[in-house]
Amino acid sequence: MQGLSAGAATGAVGAAMLDINRSRGTLANSIAPGIGTGTGALLSALLIQFLPAPTRLVYVVLLVILLIQGVGVVLMGETVTPMKGALQSLRPEIKLPRAVRGPVLVVAPVLFAVWALAGFFLALGPALVRALMNTSIVVGGLVVFVFSVFGTITILLLRNAAARTVMLTGITALILGMIITLVSVTIESIPGFFIGLALGGIGFGGGFQGSLKTVMPLVEAHERASVLSLLYIVCYVGFGLPTVIAGFLVVYAGGLPRTANEYSVAVILLALVALLGLRRASKTSPR
Repeated sequence: MQGLSAGAATGAVGAAMLDINRSRGTLANSIAPGIGTGTGALLSALLIQFLPAPTRLVYVVLLVILLIQGVGVVLMGETVTPMKGALQSLRPEIKLPRAVRGPVLVVAPVLFAVWALAGFFLALGPALVRALMNTSIVVGGLVVFVFSVFGTITILLLRNAAARTVMLTGITALILGMIITLVSVTIESIPGFFIGLALGGIGFGGGFQGSLKTVMPLVEAHERASVLSLLYIVCYVGFGLPTVIAGFLVVYAGGLPRTANEYSVAVILLALVALLGLRRASKTSPR
């Protein structure tokens, strides 16, 4: 149910921010997932470590936040023309307009790769650090927070750069970060792991922001929600599918270190595919 609610809201919220202000909306769409994920992981870890009833308290906190947000949504003005019929207005609408088919094909591998990277650090990062350091769960939450902070900083610093430059920066940082992570897990180096984590955050921020900047300015106002929803489908498939496979391998195959190494190699290969796609698109685009 939470997945359905998040999926239903993401496209509409993202499109609303673009309607209010295109440049700031694009920036907000880029930084909001990272900020929410990072702060959520760290605060959850703190709740588990230091406060009572952690399996219930976290939901109470989320419920209060959602109620506050609900009031804000009620007070917002509508930015599109409402359709007749409640059921018709709730019908999912996923579109790929002809004008953005080429750009979407270019950014789809980038989005898949950077969100697969996010899935790696969110799913395996905390467990890897706890296994290497034998420390508290708060450090595990800190892994996700550091990843998100570096991603957000990258987005802010590169917000005025060209979309292709941002994506190339992200993919390059992603590849370097995963190579360092792979080596660090093999030699059990905590400092190296956090360096790879920081580079991974840079890769995520650059790849995600560059992809949105490539596609969304080309989309008409009435198509923003449906196109943004399509992009998020690519993101969440990249985020979820590899982590489910990794979880299966951790339990039933090679265990945590081996799975982390295999996942790292897979993300590097995905990033190389995305990099080749970007280079090919730059060669075929009109000058």
